[in-house]
Amino acid sequence: MTRGTAHVTVLLEEAVDALAIKAGGAYIDATFGRGGHSRRILAALGASGHLLAMDRDPAAIAAGQAVNDPRFRLVHGAFGELAEVACAAGMAAADGILFDIGVSSPQIDEGERGFSFRHDAPLDMRMDTTQGETAAEWLARADTREITEVIRNYGEERFAFQIAKKVVAARLAQPVVTTGQFAAIVRTAVRTREPGQDPATRSFQALRIHINQELGQLEVALPQAIELLKPGGRLVVISFHSLEDRIVKNFMREQSSADGLPKNLPLRADQLPKPKLRLVGKAMKPSAAEIEANPRARSAVLRVAEKL
Repeated sequence: MTRGTAHVTVLLEEAVDALAIKAGGAYIDATFGRGGHSRRILAALGASGHLLAMDRDPAAIAAGQAVNDPRFRLVHGAFGELAEVACAAGMAAADGILFDIGVSSPQIDEGERGFSFRHDAPLDMRMDTTQGETAAEWLARADTREITEVIRNYGEERFAFQIAKKVVAARLAQPVVTTGQFAAIVRTAVRTREPGQDPATRSFQALRIHINQELGQLEVALPQAIELLKPGGRLVVISFHSLEDRIVKNFMREQSSADGLPKNLPLRADQLPKPKLRLVGKAMKPSAAEIEANPRARSAVLRVAEKL
C-alpha cells in the first residue's frame, strides 16, 4: 500500500470560525475526510453540543473511528444525501453546515486508489469504493464523444477530442486499466502544456469529477443545506476547483438576492420573494504562509453565507 504525507486540513481555523460555533449547537461536517474540521468543531462545542459528520469514502469512515466523543456521530454517505442522512440521524435542523469539497490528500497519495498519475495503479478513482463504476470500466465502454465531453467540460482541456480518439484506439489493442496507461495516452495527445504541469493533470481531474459526479452532488447538496439550517445558521463551503467555486458562488448569490422576477410585474415590495441567505464577508483564500506550508492549499476558496 502506497503511503504519502499526512492530510493537512486547509483553512482550518477560518472555516470553523466562520461557523460561529454555539456551545450547545448542532453542526454537520458533510465531508469528514480525516477529521481536521470535525475535531476543531468538537473542541469549540460545549457538553450539550452535537456534531454529525459524513463521508462517502470508507477509508475516511475507518479513520473516524478514532474519534471517541459522545457528542459525535459519523455516517457513511455522500453529501448529496445530506437531508436523508440528517433525518436518519435525528438532526432536524443545524446551526451550521460545512463542506470541504474535492479530493483529499490520502486519496491522492495512496496510489492504489487510482487518483494520481504519480503511481502506476489500477485506474479506480471512486471516492466510495463500495459502489459504482471505476474509471477503467467507464473508459472501456464510453465512446469518443462521451470521453471528449467529460475531459473538455470537467478538465477544461483543449485537446480533449485528440485524447478521446487515442483512448478509443488504444483500448482496441489492450484495455486501459492502469493510471500509467491512461497518463501515457494523454501525454501523446497533449501537444502543449503550462510550465510545471504534467500533460495528464487536467484529464485525471476530469475523469475523477465525472466518476464521482462531484459537481452534481454539490448542486443537489446546497439546497438541502439551506433547508436544514436554522435561521442564523451558517453555510461554509471550501472548494478547490473553479467549476466547484462557480457553483457555490452562483448559488449563494442567487439565494441572497430577491427572486429574479420579470420587471414591471404588479407586485408590492412586501409581495416579492425574500432572500434565503445573507452573504458573510468576501471569498477567502489561504494565506501565503499556509500555501508555503501546504502547496495543495493554493487553489482553495472559502465562501460563507447565513440563513435569514
